[in-house]
Amino acid sequence: MIVKEWTAIKKQQLAPVYLLYGEEDYLLHETKQLLIRHAIPEAEMDFNFSLHDLADEGSLEAAVEDAESFPFMGERRLVFVDGAMFYTADKKKEKQPTDVLEAYLQSPAPYTVLVIHVPAEKLDERKKITKLTKKSATVIEAKKLTVNDIRAWIKSKVADHRMQIEDEAVEKLTVLAGTNLFMLAGEIDKLALYAQGADVIKAEDVALLTPKSVEHNVFDLIEYTLTGKTAQAIELYHDLLRQKEEPLKLLALLSGQFRLIYQVKNMSEKGFSQQQIASRLKVHPFRVKLAGQHASRLSGDHLKKVMLELASCDLALKSSTGRKEMILEMFITRLPAFVK
Repeated sequence: MIVKEWTAIKKQQLAPVYLLYGEEDYLLHETKQLLIRHAIPEAEMDFNFSLHDLADEGSLEAAVEDAESFPFMGERRLVFVDGAMFYTADKKKEKQPTDVLEAYLQSPAPYTVLVIHVPAEKLDERKKITKLTKKSATVIEAKKLTVNDIRAWIKSKVADHRMQIEDEAVEKLTVLAGTNLFMLAGEIDKLALYAQGADVIKAEDVALLTPKSVEHNVFDLIEYTLTGKTAQAIELYHDLLRQKEEPLKLLALLSGQFRLIYQVKNMSEKGFSQQQIASRLKVHPFRVKLAGQHASRLSGDHLKKVMLELASCDLALKSSTGRKEMILEMFITRLPAFVK
């Protein structure tokens, strides 16, 4: 995680240039918000803050000009540059001449915090602008969090509310809400408001207030079908349709879960523990546990047949002009036949 950089920002130990990139959008969003809160006073936002979106007619030259300008009645300026795709290998989006930025990076203005956001998972390390920026900037790569990181992050977010959360509640929250940080942040805010005065968020609070994610509902749907509860599986499927979930999306989630079941079965037979599987596949241990339970009910041959059925169902959904809901419903009703 990027705790070290966040701590420095909160203490107003600010770098002259930040380069932000990576796949975890929430961490990038939070970094920007921290810089907005701590770099300049709110009263100065109108005249000492500027945003230049290069994906929407923004100009790199104008951004550097802002960065070089002295702050107005304040200590510093804050300049955001979004959409800096010239740091990547994507030549289609590489339209901005970078000479002016390269010159600025040689001697950044001491009274400006320049924040450059690259909306990409990787940088092109071969480029001159990338090498130069890495030498003169604080680089923040927002990587996807591990399961342990997410647990620590949840506790940290709860602590921001001056509260604590039980370990069991942390586990239940990640199981029900998933690992999307934007969604988890919203659920934490809701739980903190509910538990106000109690100082501790408990597992029963999470169970009461946190709705199941669609991914968790798909786990339940598979569980129902593999334990012979087809009527309950169909009822849950209809509930998801009423919630405006698309059959194609549900099929994609089913396919992903059965791929996980296949991987867990295969790795378990090779002697890997559930913890090792979760670490190698980078998925939540609870998902591995559920997949292991499902895998015990299916032989390898049956799993292969299910995967073929899923592929056929996918083709039928994409080529059908009729009621797509019925195509997936028929697949769900056929699933119990594959249980050994």
